[in-house]
Amino acid sequence: MLSSLAAALFVFLAAALAVLVYRWLDGAVSPNTQEEPQLVPFTGGHEPAAHAWSRFHVRYYAMAVLFLAFDMEMVFMYPWAVVYVREGLTALVEMLMFIVILLVGVLYAWRENALSWQ
Repeated sequence: MLSSLAAALFVFLAAALAVLVYRWLDGAVSPNTQEEPQLVPFTGGHEPAAHAWSRFHVRYYAMAVLFLAFDMEMVFMYPWAVVYVREGLTALVEMLMFIVILLVGVLYAWRENALSWQ
């Protein structure tokens, strides 16, 4: 028990030392000569067009929900493929019902023009 704790402590200290050495080398080799607009994250050196806490259009949320619906479909299909071999026709019918429910949701979103980006 003590030897595993000592090994974990050694790895932690070695990692912390490596981070400190790399940070020191980065500052010593390439000093920071960037100006303020280049230091703003995620803008590529340009001034941000909007504040980070600005509101997003509701279409972003609709697209996110649709993405999650399709993502959950894939999450449930992978284990289903394993169970299908064992269960047979029952598993097939259950998955078809699941896909039909998702298809009804997509058709509803299509009818309401939630998929159009205008």
